[in-house]
Amino acid sequence: MKPIVTLTLNPAIDGACEAEAVRPTHKVRTRGERYTPGGGGVNVARVIAELGGPALPVYLAGGATGDVLDELMAELREGRGLDVRRVDIAGHTRISLAVMERSTGLEYRFIPEGPEVTPAEWLACLDLIDGLDHDWLVVSGSLPRGLPGDAFVTLTRRAADRGVRVALDSSGPAFRATLDAGGLALIKPSIGEFRALTGLALEEPGDAAEAAREIVESGRAEIVAVTLGRDGAVLASREATLVRPAPEVATQSATGAGDSFVGGMVLALAEGRPVVQAFLLGMAAGAATAMAPGTDLCRRADVERLHSGLSQG
Repeated sequence: MKPIVTLTLNPAIDGACEAEAVRPTHKVRTRGERYTPGGGGVNVARVIAELGGPALPVYLAGGATGDVLDELMAELREGRGLDVRRVDIAGHTRISLAVMERSTGLEYRFIPEGPEVTPAEWLACLDLIDGLDHDWLVVSGSLPRGLPGDAFVTLTRRAADRGVRVALDSSGPAFRATLDAGGLALIKPSIGEFRALTGLALEEPGDAAEAAREIVESGRAEIVAVTLGRDGAVLASREATLVRPAPEVATQSATGAGDSFVGGMVLALAEGRPVVQAFLLGMAAGAATAMAPGTDLCRRADVERLHSGLSQG
């Protein structure tokens, strides 16, 4: 099986910590600080590797913080046996922060917009992706400043020319433009992103399932998976349309749960598993990540246990 290439155009150094209370004006003392490499595609690659699959994360990085991200990626490479590819940019890689407020159990997430990417840097990224040997490309995360609104469309078309299937997990106008252009193997919006995409209220899971089914029938995407948070997830494909409730877990943090869903589902699809089983593995990976604190992602044992329960349910 060829490595699953993941692309992170706007990665981050993900910081996580705890504070007794988050208050304005006053200094907020934190503890338990930890840092991990982050951004959609990086997280997807981490999950694929945790589940025993081959992944090759590609990411844009620059400045002093880009070097710190490289150090974190090196730890990931050594610990998981991952190969990585960096595309150099001039702008500084962003640093995000998740703060767990112990007094309330609430999590506060601070996400900078990130650096601007130049046309030359974007072309270098496209050329690098074109030169890799892979069957699946996962494009996950936000579109950085400076890139054209049809950037994901360009990626998808160039991948299709090489017979590569593309999974897209993003939001906003660039996501809409790519979906309208067609040719996507999988999209995985959250329910909030799906409402923005469709312009519909989608008050019930069944409404989301119907809207997802319409996208599949239109040929814009082969598979649509919509995550509903605590309410579970929706699947629409040529084979099936279904709504499944989320497994009951003790949630600690939502950070990375959507990326974990994508990692589990794409790995299963790349292995040739049926679409419904791939969907359930994605659900299990997302729920297992919700069990982990801060920026930690799922553990394989938890994913396998939850997937077994979903498959039998």
